[in-house]
Amino acid sequence: MLSAEKELRVALARFAAARIEHDVLPTGITSRALEDATRGLCALTGTRTAEDALHEADTLIARHRARRAGAGRGGALVA
Repeated sequence: MLSAEKELRVALARFAAARIEHDVLPTGITSRALEDATRGLCALTGTRTAEDALHEADTLIARHRARRAGAGRGGALVA
């Protein structure tokens, strides 16, 4: 797994945990944690909203998966 993919997966996990925690019991702390996680995910994906960031993250992970599959078969890596 590439370091960029790992970083993206960590950001997604952080966002998911913050979203769940905030949905279960919203507080100022959970709100700030969700905002921070959203900002981080948006920064990694080059987007401005959580919805766009999640969509782009799915696209990026699919590309990483395709690269690994291509490399595993001795194929050329796709940019």
